[in-house]
Amino acid sequence: MSDTDKAAVEAFRRDVVDPSRTQLVIVDFWAEWCGPCKQLTPIIEKVCADYAAKGVKLVKVNVDENKFIAAQFRVQSIPTVYAVFQGQPVADLSQARTEGQLKQYLDQLLSQLPVASEEKDQLEEIAPLIAMGEELLTGGEHERALSVFDQIAQMLPDNAEVASGQARALVGLARLDDAEAVLAALPDDIAKDHAIDRARAAIALARDARPVADLSGVEARVAANPDDHEARFELAGGLMANGERDRAAEELLEMIRRDREWNDGAARAQLLTLFEATGLEDPWVAAQRRKLSQILFA
Repeated sequence: MSDTDKAAVEAFRRDVVDPSRTQLVIVDFWAEWCGPCKQLTPIIEKVCADYAAKGVKLVKVNVDENKFIAAQFRVQSIPTVYAVFQGQPVADLSQARTEGQLKQYLDQLLSQLPVASEEKDQLEEIAPLIAMGEELLTGGEHERALSVFDQIAQMLPDNAEVASGQARALVGLARLDDAEAVLAALPDDIAKDHAIDRARAAIALARDARPVADLSGVEARVAANPDDHEARFELAGGLMANGERDRAAEELLEMIRRDREWNDGAARAQLLTLFEATGLEDPWVAAQRRKLSQILFA
């Protein structure tokens, strides 16, 4: 091995192998004369920069200056792009030629590998704070919950769980436009997260809610005619608006039992929205789902 090759190997060890012990290192083999390389360069540089906090590092290897390294990776054409973790190639990313394709590959790899990252460290740090915010929301302390989630958002912006907490706290304070503005400001990939669906459901329920000080009139209509679905649906809405979640669910379940197709399945749709707003992992939702299943499959 020539001195030049030895220097290249040492540089590769320093720049790629050692960092890959904890990071996902993307190795881009390229050359000045390569047209497709020039097209790919801005894409791969942008995506790797976006994913730096997730533990992704980009290393570019000029094949003309590093023939020995290129040969070790059996590079036959360029651009060739490999993902390296713990000193070993774990994926060939050469077919990813768009930002979306490259992000999809990286997301998959990061979900499977124990890559260390600033983002993971931050998530571990804020997890107890998110739990505190959720506890305050459950207890109806919406102003305090909003303060907690706002502080977390300053530490970790554009996080789905945090944005969901902010929005749901704002819903609890009847600030629905502000809640929608929080969600509207999120990047597209974050806005698709399930936690954001929960916040949207909470907003939808609040938009439809009509608090009723005295439900005795509509309760009397339902008692007089249990099949008056319009009255029962109104009663369920009033109960939800008044914070009586259990009774609201009971009325919606009774509607589904009596006529699941009424108004294009409005009762079931409203019940599912209530589930989403509460949180699909919540034990209360699990119990209500069992009741729904018993009705649907009886």
